Amino acid sequence: MATVSQENIGLQHEKITVQLDIHDYFPSYEKALKQYAKNANIPGFRKGMVPLGMIKKQYGQSVFNDEVLRIAGAKLEEHLVSNKAEIFARPIPAASQENIKFDMNNPQDFTFEFEIGTRPLFSIPLLTGSETMPFHKIIVSDEMLNEELEKLQYKAGNMTDPEDVTGEDNVLNVVFEEVDATDNIVENSIKKDNSLLVKYFNSTIQQQLIGKKADDSLIIALSESFDEKILPAILKDLDLNPTDAEAKTKRFKMLITKVGLVEKAELNTEFFEKIYPGRNIDTLDAFKNELKSEIESYWRVQSRNRLHNELFERLVHETSINIPVDFLKRWMSVGGETYKSPEQVEKEFGGFEHQLRWQLISDKLIEEYNLQVTNSELEEAARAQIISYFSQMGSVPTMDAEWVDPFIKKQLADRKFTDELHNRIVTDKLFFQIESMVNLQETEISLDDFSNLASSHHHHH
Repeated sequence: MATVSQENIGLQHEKITVQLDIHDYFPSYEKALKQYAKNANIPGFRKGMVPLGMIKKQYGQSVFNDEVLRIAGAKLEEHLVSNKAEIFARPIPAASQENIKFDMNNPQDFTFEFEIGTRPLFSIPLLTGSETMPFHKIIVSDEMLNEELEKLQYKAGNMTDPEDVTGEDNVLNVVFEEVDATDNIVENSIKKDNSLLVKYFNSTIQQQLIGKKADDSLIIALSESFDEKILPAILKDLDLNPTDAEAKTKRFKMLITKVGLVEKAELNTEFFEKIYPGRNIDTLDAFKNELKSEIESYWRVQSRNRLHNELFERLVHETSINIPVDFLKRWMSVGGETYKSPEQVEKEFGGFEHQLRWQLISDKLIEEYNLQVTNSELEEAARAQIISYFSQMGSVPTMDAEWVDPFIKKQLADRKFTDELHNRIVTDKLFFQIESMVNLQETEISLDDFSNLASSHHHHH
């Protein structure tokens, strides 16, 4: 009869030994062999009439191997379930496991050794209620408000097609292509289309652009052509890292493909209605109040995102959790679908450990506070996501449109879509739960100071 034992071999590290005698697996092997013979299709024999001896000769050893391993795995699983084992991941063969040779003609007792990492007990000091953290309230200045107002005027304005560039209100459709120090196109260079107002460039480049037409070009260095306020957005458009000092020095040939001119929309009731339909705004002051409220809402979301990222980092780095490092490194090496070398494991372990610590913390809090996602919450989130998607495509369906409910039902039948939605909802619930467990101190801050706050290295997902 099979026996299963477990012993501690290190910090949060256990070895499970499964011992099988012949009677544990041999009847199952014989039964599997007969079933194989019953279903085998071999030329010259009718289905189900293949002699057992022939089946055993051709397939017996592989069936024997499979059954022994299957029974050993089943006994291991029974042990884990009956002992309610809290483990990190699937068990792996123990380092001490001897090489086993299977011989169907010489059945014998077998011993299998497995290793597991067990979940540690830990507390979370950050969430004791005594911690105070700043919640930044971004001050919407008159300059921010007027800049946003001007952007909306341009967006709602009329576009004309002048022959050449006459001033800062011109819009340029351009193609950026990277060049080297001698102004030659770099092989396999970055090549990106963009659309920019002339006013986005610094005064020196603006002067050089005056009189330029379609098919004219200009060699520019990014850091010498845009001020520090605009440069990060340009770098992102070019798929470059805004914080990379070397990226800022790259040089590009900027080919003008079209010159446009936007006549800014007038600040009247027609403009107010176009931007905020149905709100019956009839004065500039009322419009500015609405716009300011919208900007404040946007930056409140950004501030909350930053708070959540800061909470994530502090929880991961300040929560003391004992984890079996050596076991986990070995699990990373041999526990996956493909083998990873020790060098690969060392390279990846920091990120893996970081995410594992977060998984332990989040699992603990989700269970402790019974954070669940209901079907109605999934449906509501799916509806909002679908409406948002079609809105971005320029078509705004009503919430009760006939096709919406069947479409939601179809989307929720997609396991991947539902899992991603579920994870997002439960993660949001988790962070609002965490947020409620610290003392938040609202602190006013300028946008520049907020942007210059030290950024966390990781972000929650």
